[in-house]
Amino acid sequence: MSTTVTEITIGGSPHLAALMVRPSRSTGSGPAVVLCHGFPSKQRPGIPNRTYQMFAERIAEAQGWTVLAVSMRGCGESDGDFSLLGWIDDVGRSIEHVLEDGCRGVWLVGSTTGGSVAILAAARDARVRGVAAMAPRADFDDWAGDPKAFLQHCRNVGVIRSDGFPRSASAWNRELKQNRAVDAVQGLADRPLLILHGINDRQVPYEEARHLASRHPSAELRLITGADHRIRHDPRAVAILLGWLEHQAAAQYA
Repeated sequence: MSTTVTEITIGGSPHLAALMVRPSRSTGSGPAVVLCHGFPSKQRPGIPNRTYQMFAERIAEAQGWTVLAVSMRGCGESDGDFSLLGWIDDVGRSIEHVLEDGCRGVWLVGSTTGGSVAILAAARDARVRGVAAMAPRADFDDWAGDPKAFLQHCRNVGVIRSDGFPRSASAWNRELKQNRAVDAVQGLADRPLLILHGINDRQVPYEEARHLASRHPSAELRLITGADHRIRHDPRAVAILLGWLEHQAAAQYA
């Protein structure tokens, strides 16, 4: 099954750059996935919505779903500056976009920090049918614990570009303390949750995945032997994800 890829801009403030990937024969009324990318680094530069294009095409081809790959504020060609609540809002606006575009139901698939943000966003939005989180962080306590260093890191990697942002460093840092995936996951108790994590992940230990899964009554936890932090590139993890999405469609649209 071939796909069509369209560059779009999600309106509002700030403007967000995104790619909409559809199966070529799609009517636009089927289910959708919103992809939530991880935190950028100097070691892995790139424009998130474009680096996720192949991943989006793989899901669209395999499932026949619409897939939205968005660059959240401060990243790639999107406007704005990073804040945790800002990223949660960006996911919410992406959900709104695919539903207004005619899609029937939306699932979130997030990688690394994006997996945590997907959990946080879904807990606030009952329209999300389910979440798949790949190598998610249980919390952001390490970032919040050294706010000056993390703020400088954000400037170094380019997710904060504006002079004078944030207006209040303490309020900006408080968002990291108060919004924790491990607390929000209980808000998904009535919806399916898949957590994929690599045993060899040195950036986010797989024990965090266990902790997240323990707070959900029916989470599906899959630990991948030999996989590291970039688990979305592991074919075993991708196969599990695609199987999970197929099951979601069968359950929701039977």
